[in-house]
Amino acid sequence: MIRKVTSVSLLVSFIAMSTSGTIMLVVSKPSFTMQMHPVHILFGLVLIVSVLAHLTLNYKSLLFYLKSKTPVLVLTFLTVLLVVAYGVALNKQIPENLASQMDEAAFEAENR
Repeated sequence: MIRKVTSVSLLVSFIAMSTSGTIMLVVSKPSFTMQMHPVHILFGLVLIVSVLAHLTLNYKSLLFYLKSKTPVLVLTFLTVLLVVAYGVALNKQIPENLASQMDEAAFEAENR
């Protein structure tokens, strides 16, 4: 039963995250992003819990997969890509006055 719930949770949270993220990418308006933010956060948390359950239930298979060269190369490439993406994002500074305005506007919009 837990495997079935985990699979369905992974599916729904993947659909929610991919569609909300894609819509935010396409619409590309900060006001719309703030509207979608609660959905994206909620299903991001569901995705995290589902992935942890999936990893727990399938860790032996996953370890077996990592004995092959291709999955290890893909894992390495994606990990490096993730670290570089975080590095670029964290080093792209937003001017303090603009960041404060954005934070205040987001707080006001989320607490209406």
